[in-house]
Amino acid sequence: MSKPDELLVDVAAMVESAQSNQMSLTVVTGGAVITGRLAPESMWRRRVSDVLRDSARLGEFTAVFDAPVKKDGPPTHLHLHVARILQGTVGIPETGGMYRVAIEEVSAWTMGDFSYSDH
Repeated sequence: MSKPDELLVDVAAMVESAQSNQMSLTVVTGGAVITGRLAPESMWRRRVSDVLRDSARLGEFTAVFDAPVKKDGPPTHLHLHVARILQGTVGIPETGGMYRVAIEEVSAWTMGDFSYSDH
């Protein structure tokens, strides 16, 4: 999108202000379908930092994610956790990952998450 969807910006702002991570969201960006739970940026950063801290090779990057979140203006990115890229009949990764998506790059979205089943 050349101009971010105002409704999606409002949803992201509400999640940020409520500090809730229970909003399920599915977005299409760059041809990929990503489904997961929308989280406030500060919560998302803490989770990424925790994962990096436990890594012998990537621990030094923890400081980047521990830096304070800059709160100037409306949200510009969506922060999804327990998220999967949907491809064919599988979600990658199966256990869910951490994705940051620029709101202006979202071409379609819907509330709720999707999963595929062979049943």
